[in-house]
Amino acid sequence: MQQPDSGNTKNMILAMGLTMAILVGWSVFFDQPPVAPVQTEQTQSSGTDVSAPNTAKPNLNGMTPGTASVPTMTSGISLKDSKRLRIETAKLSGSIRLKGARLDDLTLTQYNEALDDSGDNIKLLVQDGLSNAYFADFGWLGQTQAGTPLSLLPDANTNWQVRGNEVLTPTTPIILTFSTGTGVIFEREIAVDDNYVFTIKDTVSNTGPSSLNLYSYGMISRNEVQDVSSFFILHEGPIGYLGDKLIEHKYDDLDEKQQVHNSVGGWAGLTDKYWLTALLPPQDQNIKTTYRQSIENNTKRYFTDYVGPAISLSPGETKSYTNHFYAGAKILDLLDSYEEKLGVKHFDLAVDFGWFYFLTKPIFHVLNMAKDYLGNFGLAILLLTVILKLLFFPLANKSYRSMARMKQLQPKMAKLKEQHKDDRMAMNQALMDLYKKEKVNPMAGCLPMIIQIPVFFALYKVLFVSIEMRHAPFYGWIQDLSAPDPTSIFNLFGLLPYDVPSFLLIGAWPLIMGATMFMQQRLNPTPQDPIQEKMFMLMPVVFTVMLASFPAGLVIYWAWNNTLTIAQQWTIMRMESKRKKNQTQG
Repeated sequence: MQQPDSGNTKNMILAMGLTMAILVGWSVFFDQPPVAPVQTEQTQSSGTDVSAPNTAKPNLNGMTPGTASVPTMTSGISLKDSKRLRIETAKLSGSIRLKGARLDDLTLTQYNEALDDSGDNIKLLVQDGLSNAYFADFGWLGQTQAGTPLSLLPDANTNWQVRGNEVLTPTTPIILTFSTGTGVIFEREIAVDDNYVFTIKDTVSNTGPSSLNLYSYGMISRNEVQDVSSFFILHEGPIGYLGDKLIEHKYDDLDEKQQVHNSVGGWAGLTDKYWLTALLPPQDQNIKTTYRQSIENNTKRYFTDYVGPAISLSPGETKSYTNHFYAGAKILDLLDSYEEKLGVKHFDLAVDFGWFYFLTKPIFHVLNMAKDYLGNFGLAILLLTVILKLLFFPLANKSYRSMARMKQLQPKMAKLKEQHKDDRMAMNQALMDLYKKEKVNPMAGCLPMIIQIPVFFALYKVLFVSIEMRHAPFYGWIQDLSAPDPTSIFNLFGLLPYDVPSFLLIGAWPLIMGATMFMQQRLNPTPQDPIQEKMFMLMPVVFTVMLASFPAGLVIYWAWNNTLTIAQQWTIMRMESKRKKNQTQG
């Protein structure tokens, strides 16, 4: 049974210890340094064009849409073996190879690998045949109604013909055509908007003598991924929203077996921390989505594909099927907008806001709006802290008032301990009577810390997963709020001409946070137990070291929150002291 005489301090230690345990666990298990991104190859290694038919696309296997049997993938396709059509938008650059008509070369021109913009732009899609191939493919599967498989369907080796415009821009789509020579004519119109969504409209005309059954498919293929981060709080890999449920598979899951999902509409793709490729099929049709893996030429390939419902074409008929494909940055407002434009449900879940989604997303929106008004995400974090302080002001006020009274009661508590030092039960009873008489709650001191924990984690999540926070500067030496403070006290914050190991990167902002934490502790009731007092003295040091590896934005939040708390506690203590003095004089 916990002793009332040390209830306040022990509960404070419990709350702080719980927080420290979470932070330590977070640092050890979640906050591992990310693997440096693999540099994208810019040129094709020597290789010959393989003329075997492409077998990467989903197979029907008895005309059951969506199941996939993946034989060996064709590879070694030269980047110079076919004419390419340029992609030029304000946010994208790349090309589409006429042979195969795949989306396999795409660069995000507004994002750089390096913080100082000295590095290359982010290369998202990469041609087949390279070690880091990553592309999207669309097309048809089918057979005649008599059950005879169709031959000469467009595949990776199909030489499409371009009709008209040869540069894809938001105002100029491109049109590709292909005729099988057996009475089936295919036309593909590819358009792109001002952001990251491609529209692929496939039209097929049956001019032959036989009726056809066709199935439209979309597929994303990616070679073995080497740079998936080890953060347990972040999902990277196969993702989707299918059948009114968020789907998240690990790459390793697909090593064991393929994952199949039936749904009406939805979306499916592959996600990195900041980047996303996603198939967006028609939202009113039944689809079968498969996440799968295969080993081809000693390389693992991961696939996300879907197959739509059967489309029947009688002789003389023409029908179309429209797919959409997202390839770009996971910008939350943009993802939300496509839910309205295309009817894609919960596209925002591509941003991994986690269990605290109900808290994390509103915090993000508040930060984003504050940033638009103030012009800086760091200032937005400071404003958010003030807003949260105002929201919890009544509860925090009550807690700090109780703590102030507890501090005033310390002489009486010490006296009761001395009087009943040989009778613990009597001492406990006397202390409980004192708490009741003075109307104080020894547990109240834990509330501010308990309240702060979910907000702390929600803000951590926002800073960690939101691309809007990536490379977002504050002032002075903080040029990226999503990264740790880059300075260190061990080289006098850069004044001494040498670098320090990463574990010694204890920057200026963590030290400011530790100082505010120490000052806040001085306002709390002093523990009666000397051991407890020493533990409290060490807490600012421990938190300073641990939080040094956390995003600078989070440390700034904590330091500013502590500063506001100090001001609030000091004001309440002054008021309580004045109230007590007036009562004594009265």
